[in-house]
Parts: sequence; structure tokens; C-alpha cells
Amino acid sequence: MSAQNRTMSDAAAGILGFVGMSALAGVLVTAAVTPALAVTGMAANNSINMFENLPAYLRIGALSEKTDIYATRSDGSEALLASFFDENREEVAWDAISQYAKDAAVAGEDPRFYEHGGIDIQGTVRGAVSTVTGRDVQGGSSITQQYVKNVLINNGVNAAQTEEEKDAAYAEATEVSAERKLKEMRYAIALEKESSKDEILLGYLNIAAFGGRVYGIESAASYYFDTSAKDLTLSQAASLIAIVNHPEKFRLDRPDSEENGAGTVVDGETVPYAANKQRRDYIIDEMLEYGKITQEEHDAAIAEPVAPSITEPSTGCQTAGGSAYFCDYVANVIRSEYDDPETEDVNEGSVLLQQRGLKIYTTLDLDLQNRAETAIAENIPFSDPRFDVGSVAVSVEPGTGRILAMAQNKKYSADPEVLETSNEYSAVNYSTDYDYGGSSGFQPGSTYKVWTLAEWLNEGHSLLETFNGSKRAFTQFTNSCDGDFVGSYEPNNDDSTRANNAVEATKWSVNSSFMAMAQQMDLCNIKKTAQAFGMHRADGGELQMNPSDVLGTQEIAPLTMVAGFAGIANDGKTCTPIAIDKIVASDGEEIAPPKSTCTQSVPADVAYAMQYAMQQTFAGGTASQSETYSGVPHIGKTGTTDYAFDTWMNGASKEVATAVWVGNVTGGDNRTSLRSIDFASGYGASARHRIWSAIMTVADNKYGGGAFTEPKAEFFKQVLVDIPNVTGLSVDAAKQAIEAAGFQFEQGPEVDSDQPKGMVAGTDPSGQAGRGSLIRVLISNGNVSGVPDVRGMDRDSAESTLKDAGFKVQVREEDTTDPNQDGVVISQSPDAGASAKSGDRVTIVVGKLSVGGGTPPGGGNDGSNEG
Repeated sequence: MSAQNRTMSDAAAGILGFVGMSALAGVLVTAAVTPALAVTGMAANNSINMFENLPAYLRIGALSEKTDIYATRSDGSEALLASFFDENREEVAWDAISQYAKDAAVAGEDPRFYEHGGIDIQGTVRGAVSTVTGRDVQGGSSITQQYVKNVLINNGVNAAQTEEEKDAAYAEATEVSAERKLKEMRYAIALEKESSKDEILLGYLNIAAFGGRVYGIESAASYYFDTSAKDLTLSQAASLIAIVNHPEKFRLDRPDSEENGAGTVVDGETVPYAANKQRRDYIIDEMLEYGKITQEEHDAAIAEPVAPSITEPSTGCQTAGGSAYFCDYVANVIRSEYDDPETEDVNEGSVLLQQRGLKIYTTLDLDLQNRAETAIAENIPFSDPRFDVGSVAVSVEPGTGRILAMAQNKKYSADPEVLETSNEYSAVNYSTDYDYGGSSGFQPGSTYKVWTLAEWLNEGHSLLETFNGSKRAFTQFTNSCDGDFVGSYEPNNDDSTRANNAVEATKWSVNSSFMAMAQQMDLCNIKKTAQAFGMHRADGGELQMNPSDVLGTQEIAPLTMVAGFAGIANDGKTCTPIAIDKIVASDGEEIAPPKSTCTQSVPADVAYAMQYAMQQTFAGGTASQSETYSGVPHIGKTGTTDYAFDTWMNGASKEVATAVWVGNVTGGDNRTSLRSIDFASGYGASARHRIWSAIMTVADNKYGGGAFTEPKAEFFKQVLVDIPNVTGLSVDAAKQAIEAAGFQFEQGPEVDSDQPKGMVAGTDPSGQAGRGSLIRVLISNGNVSGVPDVRGMDRDSAESTLKDAGFKVQVREEDTTDPNQDGVVISQSPDAGASAKSGDRVTIVVGKLSVGGGTPPGGGNDGSNEG
């Protein structure tokens, strides 16, 4: 015999079989409304005792709600970027729900809701009879019972830590058993004593499932009809309440669902969502029967087709457009900063983001963000057939660390299938560290040189102190952290520009000049200064400091670089970047956002000197193409890696710092030099300048920017050191000695010297000079010798000796009263041993005995003679 043909007596027997000695009978007895159906004797008493011993207090846990992330518009208003949720729900107050929705819920689900005490016995019995007889499957649960059931599901699922635990909690809360039903009834009766009917109905409408991940009447109204719960029409409200009866069957976002009546034809016309409409019309009929609507309202609503207007909720950062990568960073900050590392099975940050209904107000400035997006789009394609092109622009506020803009030349997607279609899409945030976006960073090139400049000044060197900036092989570097470097490192310079002080080196970004500076310091100290400005590897590895790292070969995130430059602009005080200004929980309580930590990286006086040198890059230096012509002063530093695979422009005003990177996303053999290509906007290697100036023009106009502080006079001092005495050395030995002393060597011309031919005759200048000055080494031509000593010789012998040595002779007589000096050389000029070259004149003075003295042997001569 089929279920449809069962008799009422059979049905009654079935009901009793179902109820039997179970706890349900105890409920009915306890409720004192169905004594005729209750069993008698000890069994009933036992059931009553079982019921009374069940817990009566229902803890109503916080509902899983969506989190919204906002940015700031130019007028100060907030713009929704994206939402995150496990359950798409937004709780609303009683007055924010249409009366149609309230009445539809009562009429369709529990007409005697405002009359019973939590359990509608008539509905329960009717549902049981209908189920047992096979006429229909009806739960027979009151709205209060349904609310209790949903609360228990919510409590169990939200308390679970793993997906397996969530599944188990859901299964337990929805288990088909008399014991579960009994517990729901007990809670329902207790809840009715504690809460008003309106409070229970409000809770029910906010917690109810509406198909898929849509929960609560507000999100259902928004998703299915693009409206609010407050503005639902009668037909819309009834369609939504129809979904509650069977969420997956009656949902309105599957037009091809056969279960929902797809393809149903009535009077020759296809009826959209026929199953939902049938349930909707039943609810509207009930509303009319119970006097909640007029006949006119009824008829108009029945005549309306079910016509959803599906509005996809903001689910994840792909809805944030060009701000998606910033949104992704914010989400990762929440996941990271609010996670408890001791609970490995659950990420508390993810739970907070997905379930706790936060309002997250970010630091993003949409004016600056929009210009960053358009500047990149105007200059860099999303995809290039020649190579995997990438570009980012990040702006940070000095003094606060607030991230004002974060853009890149890719469309954001976390969908693996979308990512496989084109490299126009990426889930990797190139601006951030690996843990916050999946990127391993990029070599910053010469922008990293500013940390060597910082340590140079920090150790007491001056801006104008000279050094040998010539291109050469550098063979020794001190490194107290990892051991000294002994080897040979000879970097190339971009051009023939020679820079012999820190200002020139920074202005023209001369590699050999910065290596000369680094060689006079400890590489370990340079690394520590870089770390003081927040430098760290993007992949989480240990920051290295080899000689090549002076020139920027460590992989650093653009966000890290721009925060460091903001620290320079902020007079040496670096603030860690932050993306969130305020977090408000669903109950209105504020949650403390991650704070920026500000550290004085170098003394302010050192920062002033850094700023001075870095301003020169805009004064005809390497950053000239980035000038905004806004009248706002800027500091800056450019960077180009080997073969121009990566190019950078980093700089700042006193108010905004911006870093721009353009380069190759992937490494390997397929990389392309930006100096070898053009984009539609112009030369590839200068795209960084076009982007930076566009962004900073907006920043200058909006935020302004004051003058940088002039450095103290001591930072312009010139330091003089002794020049080595290299006379008599070989040229190679002289070169080594001069360069070891920190000077530049230059081989000069040959000069007359008494040194052997080819040996060093002297230097120009000699004595002292500024370290790094150019010292010309003079080479002996061997044409100079010492003058012979002819004193005491007779005149003829002296003349003969001097002439034989190659000198001309001039004789001058001088009276003497000493007979022994008569005819003898008394003195000579130059003196004996003095240097003189061949052909020079040597004057000798010969004694002549005066009157009264003895007659000299051989007669006399009273004149002078030059031979």
C-alpha cells in the first residue's frame, strides 16, 4: 500500500510509532497541550524528567558577517573596495526590514508565531502527519525553533577550527533525530521567556539561509533584487521568504535549475523560477488570509513574475579594480597580524576577516591611487609579447608610514583558471614582501646607494670630502659581520662621468665613486644603517652586504624602499608602513589596527646632508626627467640594474614619498633591457620618470611640501691628508702607494731630474691634498746630475772638470790675502752635489792674492773668463 493511500488510523499508528516512548512525547506532555496523545505511566514521567534536565539557556553567538574594506575619496567620504565573508550576511535592525518581509515570514513559516510559547503543537502534529502519510515533507518547526536551530549551527561552525570540525558541527546541529528536536524545543520555550517575539523574528531574519553563501534578509535583498531589506516589495519579500523554506531549491540565481521549475510553461508562457513562484504565491495567499495585505496588493503581487536582479557581492579583492593589490595587502595584514602562532590549525586573522563583520578603514588616498593607476596604464602595458613586463608605484606618507597608493600593471585575480589565460593577470603583489603578496622583490639598483651615503655621513665624512672615484678594481673591503672581502671587484660606470665627492657621486650615480666610499668604511656598518631604515629582503632571507650590494643587488620590495626614502624625507626618522587607520567590529567596538613604529635611523643632521645630496639629482642629475615643476622641493635617487633589466625612480617631498619600479617580472634568459625598447608612451628606460612625475604632481598639488633643512657647515668641510713621498720609486710602486692613501693616480710628463730615467721625479701637488684628489706623478728623463765639487782645485783643473761634466763655466776672481788661496777655487754655484742639467752654467770663484801679499807661483791673471 502506497503512502498516499494510507488510512488515518494507519497514520495515527505511524505517528505514535514515531513519537512512541521518545522525548517528543515528554515535550507534548510538558507543554500540557496534547494529553490525548501522551503515553501514560512511568514512560511519560521519564520523558518529562528528560526534558526538564535539558539545558534551557541558549547562548546566541555572534553571527558570521562580511567584512568591508574602505578607501577615502577626495571629499572625505568612504568608498567600498571589497568584502570578505564565509557567509554573506549583514545584520540590520528591526526598522531596516520591510514589514512585508516580516509578515511574509510569519504567514509562510509560522502563522501562530505571535500566539504560541515557542512550539506550535498544531503545526508540529500537522507536519508529522504530513510526513508520515507521505503527502509532503514538513518540518513543523516554529520560527523560534528554526531560529534556535540556526543559532546552534552558527555556534558550532564558528567555534570549529578546521573544515573537518565545521562539517562535524553542522552535521550535529542538523541531525535528524528526536533528541535534537527535543533540545530545540527546550531552547525555544526558554528563549520565548527571555526575548520578545519581535526580537526573535529579527534574529531569525538576520540568521536565515537564502541559498549559497547568502545569509540574512539584508544580503538576500541586495544579492537577489539589488535593493535593501527595508525597500523590499511584497512580491520580492515573499520570494525571499520562499527561499528560506528550501534554500538550494528555491534560490533565484540558477535560472536553469529544473528543481526550481526551469522550463515550466503555463498558458503557453514560460514561467521563470516556477517552483519559487509557487511557494511565493502560497505565502502571499497566506498573508491575505491573515489580513496582512489587501486584496489589491495580493492580486498585483501574484501577477508579477519572479524577476531577480542578481548583484554579485564584493567577494575578495578582485572587485576592488585597480586598488585590488592594496586590498590584497590589507587582507594579508589582517591574516598575519591577528593570527596566534600557537594555534597551528586555525588562522585567527582569517576568521576575523571572514566572519566578524569588520569595517576596515584604510589609508588609501583615492586621488593618488587613481593617478598611480592611470600613470602606469598610460606608460606600461599589462602584457608585452617581448617580455613579462612589470611595473609598480607605491606612495607613503613620511612621518606616519600611511600607504597612500599602491598600483601595478596587472589585473588582479586569484582564480587559477583566469591566471592561466594571460600574464595580464596576476595574484602576486609586486609591491610587497613574499609573506604579504607572494613577491620575492626586485634588485633596487642604484637607489640602494643612499644607505652608503647615509653611513658615509654618519661616520663623520663630509659631502665635499674628496676621494678617488675613478673606475678601477677594488680589492679589499672591511666586513666585521661576515669577514673581510679579499678579491677583485670592478663595477662598470654608466658613462665617463667622474665624481670625487659624495654630492657628485649621488647626483650622477657613479658606481666607482660609491665603491670608493664603501672601501673606506665597514660593509657591516653600511648594512646596519640600511636595516635602520627598514631594509630587509622580500623573501624573508637574511640581508647580505657584499661589495656588489652597495650597488643594490639584494631583492627588496618597493614598499620597503619607499618607506626608507620617506624616512630620509622625515629627517632620518623612518616609520614602518601601515595600511589601516581604523577597524570597527560589528558591535561598534573598535579593534586596534597595526601601528606604525617610527625609529630615528640616523641623526637629523645626517639626514639633512643626505637630503642636500639627493636634491642635486633633480638639479641636472639623473632624476631631472622626474621634475614636476610644481615648486615643491624633492629628494630622489634613480636606479638601473645590470643590463637595465630593472629601472627605478624613488623620491619624496616632505609630505609624500613615491617609489616606481619598471622591469622584468621574471628572471632567466628571456629578460629584456629597457634601454633596447620603446613603449607606446616613449623610451622604455625613462618610463619610470614619466610615471613618477605624474603621481608626484598630484601629490604636490594636494599635500604641498616645505623646504628641506640646510646641512651644517661641518658637512661641507674639506679634509687634507699627507701625499706620500714617491720620489725615486718606479711608476707602478708610486701608483700603488698613492691609491692606497686614497688619492687618484695620474701619470704625468717626463721632467728633468737627477733620478734615473723612467723613475719618479716627484708629484704635483706635493705635501697635502684632499683625500681622493688627483695626484700627477712626474717621471725623470735622466737629464739632471749632481754638480762636481771643484773647491780647492786650481782654476784650470776646475774648469776642465766642470766642462767634462757637461756644464758651462764662468770664472770670477776675488781678492785674498791668503797665499794658499791664490789661483784656487774658493767657492762654487750651484753648490757641489746640487742638481743641474747638462749645459747649465756653474760659476767658480778663484782667489787672487792682493797687493802686499806674496807673489803667487806662475804669475797672475786679473780678469774673468767663461768657457
